[in-house]
Amino acid sequence: MTMSSQQQPHDVLSTLDAAKTQLYHFTTIIIAGMGFFTDAYDLFCISLVTKLIGRLYYTIPGSSSPGTLPPNVAAAVSGVAIVGTLTGQLFFGWLGDKMGRKKVYGLTLMMMVMFSVASGLSFGHSPRLVMGTLCFCRFWLGFGIGGDYPLSATIMSEYSNKKTRGSFIAAVFAMQGIGILFAGFVTIIIALIFKHFFPAPPYKDDPAASLPSEADYVWRIILMFGAIPAMLTYYWRLKMPETPRYTALVVQNAAQAAQDMSKVLQVEITTEQATVIGSRVHKQFGLFSAEFVRRHGKHLLGTTTTWLLLDIAFYSQNLFQKDIFSAIGWIPKASTMSALDELFKIARAQTLIALCGTVPGYWVTVALIDKIGRWWIQIIGFLMMTVFMLALAFPYDHWTTPGNQIGFVIMYGLTFFFANFGPNSTTFIVPAEIFPARLRSTCHGISAAAGKVGAIIGSFGFLYLAQNEDPKKTDHGYPPGIGVRNSLFVLAVCNSLGLLMTFFVPEPKGKSLEELSGENQSGEACTHCNQALPV
Repeated sequence: MTMSSQQQPHDVLSTLDAAKTQLYHFTTIIIAGMGFFTDAYDLFCISLVTKLIGRLYYTIPGSSSPGTLPPNVAAAVSGVAIVGTLTGQLFFGWLGDKMGRKKVYGLTLMMMVMFSVASGLSFGHSPRLVMGTLCFCRFWLGFGIGGDYPLSATIMSEYSNKKTRGSFIAAVFAMQGIGILFAGFVTIIIALIFKHFFPAPPYKDDPAASLPSEADYVWRIILMFGAIPAMLTYYWRLKMPETPRYTALVVQNAAQAAQDMSKVLQVEITTEQATVIGSRVHKQFGLFSAEFVRRHGKHLLGTTTTWLLLDIAFYSQNLFQKDIFSAIGWIPKASTMSALDELFKIARAQTLIALCGTVPGYWVTVALIDKIGRWWIQIIGFLMMTVFMLALAFPYDHWTTPGNQIGFVIMYGLTFFFANFGPNSTTFIVPAEIFPARLRSTCHGISAAAGKVGAIIGSFGFLYLAQNEDPKKTDHGYPPGIGVRNSLFVLAVCNSLGLLMTFFVPEPKGKSLEELSGENQSGEACTHCNQALPV
């Protein structure tokens, strides 16, 4: 298929928009999605092994209960990865626009592989040294993970056709669900293997024997295992060409854009035909310019605030797990289990929750996003999360009394489902579609970093806030808070605000990236910006 040189300036990239779904699109989903696989694996598995690490390094001889990580250490182990992710999102988002998506794409994956392995090799025998090196490695692991957010979303967006672009980006993000399940299954299998070869009694029967020395290998193997699938895709990341849109609209290298597009689309596009792309690049404006604020300011406000509010609610949902698991008997008291028993039961419980509530939401989004649109999915998601948070909060005492636990589990699972079939997916997708090519990765990184600020608030702020109001009933080492029930009301307000801020976000369904960003305009009114564009 050869394009006529008489066609209009936007026709070359329109060919990319109209291209049929091909094998390369699915290859790109796997290559880009493997970063999110590793992201989810690493962030999920650390929550599984912290109890084991606590027993190994913080058990006090003669104590009636096994050791646990002190609150400040637990916060550091989980929090440094989130801080690293936030930093990486901002840095690599900016770098992806300055140097190109391809040039830094392999670096983020290699950082994830290297520091996943290094996390498992955390050296030393004293708690201080082991936790220090583990936190150091997890910060840089998070830094690499953070870079994958803007780069993977932007690359998939710029390779996709406009008909199925939402499904393709959603499929990349849905690899998080696969990573969560993989982390759960790997932990279960490794725990069973070590339980078989190194059987141990419950802690209350024999504290010393309940923790075999070989258990120190278990958490290290689990942390390192996530590097393997990501490592397998490194070669293909290096072989990926730069996205034609970046080459055409930012670098303005028509010949290279034509060559790369021909590889991806399996069509013949000559250099002469590709040179018309250059005529679409209008007045340049920067991120901090009045022109950007006029055109895209409210959109950036919408993408950052909705992602922040979503992650406050999303990351705080882990607060309910101890109530659910203890109420339904999935995880008995720690003293009644050996270290490996506890690891197995925690992994089994969290994997079941993920399998039933978390993962299906991702793939329902993939199936429906290009049919009903991003905007409606986000509105429905925030609305249903608000409803289920309130349904948990008002009769909270009812749900936590014996006999009503199944209802609690269903409500909890549905909240996760509508987070993933909702704003957890759409807040990732939309920023990769609505901003200009030269600022797309940067704006996605800023939006994602705002989400990680919400994750910090949700994970750690509510960890303290949700403590019982009675000082005698708080978790060890924590001050009194407002309680889980009142915290649920606060989270419902966050979801409601997220719903309102969605009105600042446009609907990208069925539109080209250039139409959304105004890059295909030539003096006419920009329908996306609702204002006239300069020639």
